[in-house]
Amino acid sequence: MNKTERAIVIKKILDKVYPKTPIPLDHQDNFTLLIAVLLSAQCTDERVNQVTPNLFSIASDPLSMSKLSVNKIYKIIKPCGLGPQKSKAISKLSKILVNKFNCEVPNNFSDLESLPGVGHKTASVVMSQGFGIPAFAVDTHIHRLAQRWGLTNGKNVKKTEEDLKKIFPKESWNKLHLQIIFWGREYCMAKTCYGTECKICKSCYPKRKKPFVHKRP
Repeated sequence: MNKTERAIVIKKILDKVYPKTPIPLDHQDNFTLLIAVLLSAQCTDERVNQVTPNLFSIASDPLSMSKLSVNKIYKIIKPCGLGPQKSKAISKLSKILVNKFNCEVPNNFSDLESLPGVGHKTASVVMSQGFGIPAFAVDTHIHRLAQRWGLTNGKNVKKTEEDLKKIFPKESWNKLHLQIIFWGREYCMAKTCYGTECKICKSCYPKRKKPFVHKRP
């Protein structure tokens, strides 16, 4: 089975298991989505969803968020980890959105990635899930599974993203990004499947016996 054939099998299974792909981070609009994604770095979506209601009840738009002190933001988001960095980034990016972007979240990669605390993955999520613009955000789950499924050599996250974009239709990227994450969390976890147990791994590599060791991002 070559890479193209594996991609067809993978998409067929994912579409059957996850016909709908709700965004796992609770949010109200593109600004609250941006903040939630920023907070999710090295933190579970569940924990973020526990923290953001308190934060957004006080400040759910750039203007109100920009008026909060960094310390106030920090006290609320501390359970998400990396509190000092994230609180400063949230404060700074909120002020920039107010002063430079008329309180609107920009809908292009260049402007998004210019904001404090916003890297390519965060920008990709906002572009795809917030604005509906095709993007393929690669997180640790996707980086791991793409290697297990023989879709990339796993050299780095950037290469994984490029390889996935080449093999899957552009119109499928936004949904597929979430489908792969869901599968990685439910069936092909880092410390269980090892590329030999879940349905997709068995379908792609039925003769694989030894655990597959993936390259970390």
